[in-house]
Amino acid sequence: MVETETFVPDAVAEIEDEIGDANAVIALSGGVDSSVAAALAYEAIGDRLTPVYVDTGLMRKGETAQIEETFDYMESLRVVDATDRFLEALSGVTDPEEKRAVIGEQFIREFEREAKDADADFLVQGTIYPDRIESEGGIKSHHNVGGLPDVVDFEGIVEPVRDLYKDEVREVARHLGLEEIVAERMPFPGPGLAVRVIGEVTEEKLEVAREACHVVEEELEEYEPWQALAAVIGKATGVKGDNRVHGWIVSVRSVDSRDGMTARAQEIDWETLQRIQSRITGTNENVARVVYDVTHKPPATIEYE
Repeated sequence: MVETETFVPDAVAEIEDEIGDANAVIALSGGVDSSVAAALAYEAIGDRLTPVYVDTGLMRKGETAQIEETFDYMESLRVVDATDRFLEALSGVTDPEEKRAVIGEQFIREFEREAKDADADFLVQGTIYPDRIESEGGIKSHHNVGGLPDVVDFEGIVEPVRDLYKDEVREVARHLGLEEIVAERMPFPGPGLAVRVIGEVTEEKLEVAREACHVVEEELEEYEPWQALAAVIGKATGVKGDNRVHGWIVSVRSVDSRDGMTARAQEIDWETLQRIQSRITGTNENVARVVYDVTHKPPATIEYE
């Protein structure tokens, strides 16, 4: 485990050394990784740090409002609505790796634009060790590692938690006194709901995934999963009322893990699973089926793409 007493001052000193007297923007998603990176960077360079939250249109239900409430103490926080730009860039894209590359490039372009306004030369990211390992090993390209474009208009990218696992980042968050809603928050993928939609990303599929994920997180909170989610994986026939429909299949997934490198599918009781499927199919007329994923990692990944 990380020695927080020494890690924090060392990380702050490293950030000070990398950024020097320049300004920086921090890619703030509201998750524990970027929040810890922001806290460390703020301690290092103070008001020369501009936190930027980009609403991609691929976020969880109520995410933007939650970010604005949680980080309202940051006077320089910028909330950017980039929904149209992200969805336009993803239009027609079906390959999982291409999706990640598109999202990675779009993120960088958004931060380049904000950095120009803030006269910032550096980008701070909450990249953690498993992100680097999976990208370098070819398992998948993380939007902030393997998904980055070849040409980036920053003097440098600073990653203060790049050598930590998720549980170690949480330890640092607690040491820094970050709110529980941040320190203990369930992981959410950087590319957002785009990796919980198989095939092309559309507004309809995103809305199904967003509402289903909300139901799953609520219903499975008592199981304390490492990660719980829902994904739109295809279409199948079903019956709604007296009508035959061809609706979406939603797959529910809940896993235990230490660091996200491996994971075990959780055993969820039948009553809970039935309540989940009833809520998901009952609130969305376009959903025909709900299934539960029992596959561990490996051979599966935690997310679907």
